[in-house]
Amino acid sequence: MEAEDLAAELEHEALLVVDLSASQNYLNGHIPGALHLSFQALMAGTPPAPGKLPDLDQLTRVFRAIGLRPETHVVACDDEGGGWAGRFLWTLEVIGHHNYSYLNGGMRAWCGAGLPLATEKPQVTPSEIDLSINTAAIMDAQQIQAQLGNPDFLVWDARSPQEYRGERVLAMKGGHIPGAINCEWTQLMDSQRDLRIRTDARAFLAKLGIDNKHTIVTHCQSHHRSGFTWLVGTSLGLDIRAYPGSWSEWGNLPDTPVEP
Repeated sequence: MEAEDLAAELEHEALLVVDLSASQNYLNGHIPGALHLSFQALMAGTPPAPGKLPDLDQLTRVFRAIGLRPETHVVACDDEGGGWAGRFLWTLEVIGHHNYSYLNGGMRAWCGAGLPLATEKPQVTPSEIDLSINTAAIMDAQQIQAQLGNPDFLVWDARSPQEYRGERVLAMKGGHIPGAINCEWTQLMDSQRDLRIRTDARAFLAKLGIDNKHTIVTHCQSHHRSGFTWLVGTSLGLDIRAYPGSWSEWGNLPDTPVEP
């Protein structure tokens, strides 16, 4: 969803704008009616793999607190180009809430369009929604290992090239999952268009071998950066899942294979 389109719908009763920007940035000015959510609410936070999905009780508390209801149209944004917004939308996918949109470019695009900002926090009416986990959008380490060597399966590593090559090591082991294709998350953002998803994203990814001929799983270190790559893949209609354990788990497991 583009900023101008969202601005025209702000009065809709079923609309819920969720802002995952840094707290101070949200307080300094946000989309009128937008609710702030801290990214920590979306993560289990347990070492060594803090990015794993929280348990169902925590997720239920979070989504009831923000007033999520079955009829709600959720629009997510952040101030960094889509990482936390993507992680949030992936979480909606996991709980089976498919009525959502991404504010393309997030707060950078909203401010760039000169649209109004508010500083007051909205009043939220909590919901009583009941959730369940849909694992179709998730892969774990065991499932990935079972697919390695399958020509129809592809790992999209959203980390930096230095992490991918094992030059920057943030776990017991450095390197990457065998056969993984590296495309750092920021490469899909258009810095000339307020960090919107680049218009040639499909062709750009296809040149790297990331296309709709494969079943794809994406990861980073904690499924933050790969929140955005999952979002991009989903927006392009790719068959894509996410590995929330990411490298913080894979790189610390004793039996996971690694390539430099």
